[in-house]
Amino acid sequence: MKTTILTLEEVKQKLNENIGNRVLIKHNLGRNKIEKYHVIIKELYNYVFTVETDETSNKELKSFSYTDIITKTIKIDY
Repeated sequence: MKTTILTLEEVKQKLNENIGNRVLIKHNLGRNKIEKYHVIIKELYNYVFTVETDETSNKELKSFSYTDIITKTIKIDY
């Protein structure tokens, strides 16, 4: 199995292509705890990006850093 390491620019480009799209984020909290969110990618900033949860009853704004993707703390299914 080949492991590909994404660069910061590749991560930003992929997120930029999907602004406004609904995606699934799997957030690894450690100790076998994983949270899943259906979110819409809202905005990209220099060091972080923001997403809005897709829950109709409780919309929430969350932010993640690009390094979270590189270090596999979060995984995004586009």
